[in-house]
Amino acid sequence: MIGCGSMGGGMSLLFAENGIEVSLEDPSEEAMDHIIESAKKQGFGEKIRKFTDNKPLCESLGSPKVLVFSLPHGTVGDSVLSGLLPHLEKNDIIIDAGNEHWQNTERRQSKCVTKGIRYIGMGVSGGYQAARAGPSMCPGGDDESLDVVMPLLELVAAKDKNGRVCVGKVGTGGAGHYIKMVYNGIEHGMISAIAEAWQIIDVGLGMSYNKVGDVFKKWNEDGQLRQTFLIAIGADICHTKDESGKHVLGTVQDKVVQDITGEEGTGIWSNEEAVDHHIPAPTLNIAHSFRLASANRDHRVKAKEAIGSGFPPQDLKFSSDDKARFVEDLRIATYLACLVTGRNNKWNIDFTAVLQIWRAGCIIQADYISDLLEPILKDYKDKQIHFFNEPTIAKEIKDGIHSLRKVVTKAVEGDHIIPAPSASLEYCKFQTNTDLPTQFYEAELDFFGDHMFDKKGEKGTGGPTEGKHHFEWKPA
Repeated sequence: MIGCGSMGGGMSLLFAENGIEVSLEDPSEEAMDHIIESAKKQGFGEKIRKFTDNKPLCESLGSPKVLVFSLPHGTVGDSVLSGLLPHLEKNDIIIDAGNEHWQNTERRQSKCVTKGIRYIGMGVSGGYQAARAGPSMCPGGDDESLDVVMPLLELVAAKDKNGRVCVGKVGTGGAGHYIKMVYNGIEHGMISAIAEAWQIIDVGLGMSYNKVGDVFKKWNEDGQLRQTFLIAIGADICHTKDESGKHVLGTVQDKVVQDITGEEGTGIWSNEEAVDHHIPAPTLNIAHSFRLASANRDHRVKAKEAIGSGFPPQDLKFSSDDKARFVEDLRIATYLACLVTGRNNKWNIDFTAVLQIWRAGCIIQADYISDLLEPILKDYKDKQIHFFNEPTIAKEIKDGIHSLRKVVTKAVEGDHIIPAPSASLEYCKFQTNTDLPTQFYEAELDFFGDHMFDKKGEKGTGGPTEGKHHFEWKPA
């Protein structure tokens, strides 16, 4: 295990607990000592050793060697790989289990293949707790190398409620890290929608943390948000108190800084990919912008002072019966925002394997949504999938749009901060509308730029192709 932070440390203990001998290497001897001490307390300390140099580390391993990276994204992986290569032999295996950019993964795969070394990029989902208890994993690489490592990964992977392992061969090249990048983008959109729902219930409906926790607990038990990990831990967060009896949530500052500090690149990359592939992903986009705005609290404090008092969310002033009905609308609205956060479009990915990987041991686990998507993705290779065109998805949107609209309208009136539901509502509207204001947009482009346009009623103009018509709106 190269890299013994919270994820690498948890996975080291997980492998050792399952009978695998683990050699550790990390710049911090303290981090390695902590893992070894934990292993001793749990009864398998003899399975873990530490090393501070590549040569003895590699000599401690059998053949083929298996080295798991749990490293920060970027140049660190290149440095570590360069230091290891002189000590590796043909058919040795590197499993990069960090949140690496998929293009870095493919570049390293190309570097290793000339030496006969197998390099697998693997997204690991579920956070540090799942890393210890059994994460979901999506390895990508050449088929032969994946076949070699699958028994090892299946040994420690999370299991769903039916006992099926949540690991699978998702595709070639950097597919494993690509999937994890998209996964994290979906995760950010879902977290944003759920956090916004929390504040509406907390402030807009005046419920205590404990009562909000009860609402989330109920949402997680039944309906479209059943067995949704982020809802389940939301209930725990709302209920949890510290040793003094105060709710821990009440002490947490309203900042998310990972995108700016460099700890997390996947949110940025997933937005870049959506733009590069011309895929509308407004919930994902706005969730990213929301996090960026939250990161620099000083800016927000100064802006609030400049304006006077800002625009704080208000009590929505519901009667008891109306409050209960609104909570139900909010549940459906939150579900729709989560549903339309995920998209697939022409990526070389095994979607059936991905869906199984996301069944358990991961952050975006949502059983109802997975059950909904399974029959759609079953034959994905034989058809072009657009979720809005699928009857089951279309029905979910049609049935839930009224609740989403009510929540957005009421929340806007009360100055509640709802970027994810608002973006999701707009997405549902413009993705299913055939009279967009882009009619006027197109005319303006043609007026000043001679950009051409299609005429209404023309056949064969439904795709993203340039129009054939120009009008001299005002002669030069």
